[in-house]
Amino acid sequence: MGNSPSRVTAQDKAILDLKTQRDKLHQYQRKITVLTDRETAIARQMLAKGDRQRALLALRRKKYQETLLQKTDTQLEQLEKLTSSVEFALIQKDVFFGLQQGTKVLKEIHAEMGGLEHVEKMMGETAEEIAYQQEVSEMLGGRISNQDEDEVEEELAALEAEVAAKNQPVPVQPLPQVPLPNVPDTELSSPSRAEEEERQQRQRQRQEERQAMLA
Repeated sequence: MGNSPSRVTAQDKAILDLKTQRDKLHQYQRKITVLTDRETAIARQMLAKGDRQRALLALRRKKYQETLLQKTDTQLEQLEKLTSSVEFALIQKDVFFGLQQGTKVLKEIHAEMGGLEHVEKMMGETAEEIAYQQEVSEMLGGRISNQDEDEVEEELAALEAEVAAKNQPVPVQPLPQVPLPNVPDTELSSPSRAEEEERQQRQRQRQEERQAMLA
C-alpha cells in the first residue's frame, strides 16, 4: 500500500494564512514609509506658508498610518505564538478570529496605499482637493486615540520650532573697531641751509672728477 497523502490541518492553514498576512504587512510597511516621509515634508511646507490646519491634517494622517501598521504587526506577532502552541485545538477559534481581524486591518492599510498623488492632495486648494481633505479629516476623527492626537500636537510644535528657526534672519555681527594711527601734528622738517650747501658741493666735486677723467 502506498503512503496516504498528509492531511492539511487547521493549524497548518492558520500558519499559512499568518505568513501571508505578515508578508503583506512588510510590503505595506516599505510603501507607507515613502508616504509618511512625504506627509512630514508637506507639514513643513504648510507651516512655512502659515497654514497650520493643513500641516496638522498631514501629520494626523501620518500618525494613523503608523499606528495601523504597528498594531497589525503586534497582533500578527501574538498570533504567531498562538499558532505554534501545542494547545492550538483549544484556541483555534481565537486564532481564526484574529486572522479575520488581521485581514480586515490589512484591507484598511491597503486603502491607504493610494500613492503619492493622494498625499499631494493634502496641500491642494481646488474644490476636489478640499473635499478630499475634509473626507480624510472626518475619517481620522473616529480612528485616532487621544494619546495619538497629543503626540501629533507635539510633533507639530517641534516642526513649528524648526521652521521658525530656519526663517529667522541671521544676526549680522558688527566689525571690530580698529584704531587708526595718530596723524602727526608737526610739520616735516626741511633740510637746513648748511646741509643743502654741502650736498651741492659734493655734486660739484663729482662733476670735476668726471671731467678730469675725460681730459
